Amino acid sequence: MANLTSVEVIATKILEIRGKKAMLDSELARLYGVATKQLIRQVKRNIARFPEDFMYPLTQQEVANLRCQFGTSRWGGRRYPPLVFTQEGVAMLSSVLNSKRAILVNILIMRAFVKLKELLLTHKDLAAKINALERKYAEHDNKIKQVFDAIRRLMQLPDDSKRVIAGFKVMK
Repeated sequence: MANLTSVEVIATKILEIRGKKAMLDSELARLYGVATKQLIRQVKRNIARFPEDFMYPLTQQEVANLRCQFGTSRWGGRRYPPLVFTQEGVAMLSSVLNSKRAILVNILIMRAFVKLKELLLTHKDLAAKINALERKYAEHDNKIKQVFDAIRRLMQLPDDSKRVIAGFKVMK
């Protein structure tokens, strides 16, 4: 139990699948220190705890995309598509896998999910502030451009000996 994985390493195992943050069954099994087969068996024994928004199998296309992304071989390996667990599904796993390691790993995984959400919110806040600054300075740029345009127009006045600018006579 001393060599549990850090929150940062766990965060790298969280993928975005179907628009939600989720983890693959094989990664979870590795973290919990059990065989993937055992994890799936426990889930199937307690299937009522895992509705579709907690856990679902990947489609063949999603499996093919993962295979391309991670460079895994087609030979050997699994006969069934991997199961994907959302944050809620991972939380439910702690009640199915009843060991001290499962509880400790589950706490770390929950912290990793929270950390990712905080980072995402920070990035959204930062993006909103940058957009606001861009809008603000775009207005300033337009005003500065107008001032320079007015100065250029003033510099291009006809070469008369007497010019009138804003009601004043200007002599050469």
